[in-house]
Amino acid sequence: MKDKYGIIDIGSNTMRLVIYKRDKSGRLKEMENVKSVARLRNYLNHDEYLTENGVHKLITTLSSFRAITDFHQLAEVKCVATATIRQAANREELQEIVQNETGFSMRILSEYEEAYYGYLAVVNTTPFTEGITIDIGGGSTEITYFKDKELMEYHSFPFGALSLKKLFVKSELPTQSEQEEMKRFIESQFQLLPWIRNNRIPIIGIGGSARNMVQIDQAMKNYPLAGLHLYEMSPEDIQVLGLYVKSLSFDQLQKLEGLSKDRAELMLPAMMVFDELVSITKATSFVLSRKGLREGVFFESMKNPATKAANILTDSIDELAKDFEINMENVNQVTGILMCMLDELNRLKVLSVNEHERKELKRAANVFHLGEYIDAESSSQHTFYLLANRTIDGLMHKERLKLALIASFKNKTVFKQYANPFRKWFTEEELRAFRLYGAMLKFSYSLNATKRNVVEKMEVTRESKGLLFHIKTRQPADAEEYQAERQKKHLEKLINHPIHLRFI
Repeated sequence: MKDKYGIIDIGSNTMRLVIYKRDKSGRLKEMENVKSVARLRNYLNHDEYLTENGVHKLITTLSSFRAITDFHQLAEVKCVATATIRQAANREELQEIVQNETGFSMRILSEYEEAYYGYLAVVNTTPFTEGITIDIGGGSTEITYFKDKELMEYHSFPFGALSLKKLFVKSELPTQSEQEEMKRFIESQFQLLPWIRNNRIPIIGIGGSARNMVQIDQAMKNYPLAGLHLYEMSPEDIQVLGLYVKSLSFDQLQKLEGLSKDRAELMLPAMMVFDELVSITKATSFVLSRKGLREGVFFESMKNPATKAANILTDSIDELAKDFEINMENVNQVTGILMCMLDELNRLKVLSVNEHERKELKRAANVFHLGEYIDAESSSQHTFYLLANRTIDGLMHKERLKLALIASFKNKTVFKQYANPFRKWFTEEELRAFRLYGAMLKFSYSLNATKRNVVEKMEVTRESKGLLFHIKTRQPADAEEYQAERQKKHLEKLINHPIHLRFI
């Protein structure tokens, strides 16, 4: 099918086939993800040749992937290989065998390309303009530094979680002395890069090791939101988690919630790398990006430059609008009413809403009660759940929750029900502000209840009995007047002013 694409990622630890489908908004969405724990790194001999058993493992896995790609009739399949194949002395022969046996044209990525694609995915799907990316594979570790979304530095270390395990650990888990030796080695390697010291910027983790660390952290905290992309951990979180993982036996580690069983013996070496990098950079936080090398390859093929943070979020909101068939003509009308009301209330000093808050309100207006797509009667509940638990590129988890609370506003009782599990995330003042924004949105939507765009202008004046909203319409607006009279009570309580409506 012309709208489905595949990519095969031949790593040192795992081989993976991911199939994407182009959705209504034109973006590629993951629809299949097939993983095989091949551990090709273990098949490199002392002369750096991939052994016969390794070649057999490579070809049988790719052949199984070929059956899947043929079934889905993909428009294109990209096949890329990283550290183990790159380091293999017989890599050219391997490319020929793969082509002859499976029909896949295996592209061997250089160290720079592997690092670059991770960087490209991060700057196109996260809000960060400056940061350090790290991708710990089985046989190599890629690090980049970007500023103003431009790639400034990169480095590929010839070690990964699997090769560290082979080099320093004799059993399933490292002893205390093996841990100390591994720590000294990792530290000495990072000291080779002066550009990572004391940066005090976020570290963005990519790949399976980072994903597993985040999953364990979420499980331990009973994290109330779904989604891994843009999940944030503090340096202290990583230290505490590292101590906990070190305290477990191998059997306990294999059963640890959030950790893939096949990564149990690799988790500690990977976490030691993360911990050392956080320490040497004095990172402000560690953030997971679910988008990495594979997405980066597609971004390049679509000729995507490093997108500005604002565009990432705008594109994500546009994607939601298309996926949930939101009426954008209605959104534009309501947003106009909302901004007019905001300007009037600011002018009268009833409110003091800054430019950043205006942008947040506009964003919420785009997705207000999008849950109607599923069920009109329970649109508030569906809206909150969808926005709170769906990955939105460009929004950290706390910002995503904020958007969900505003865009799902129904009344005070329902708002408190949604907010209750997250009371520690926000102050009472912040929660009151979200209620106010939600009430303003709901009131603005009531002024276009019939979606005829009848409201032309709004002015607000102070009267002895409160605030008088002069609402000028192009034609009779009985339905809008009825709905606005019903919804104004939420706004009145939050701005502490009676509201009177005069439709002209």
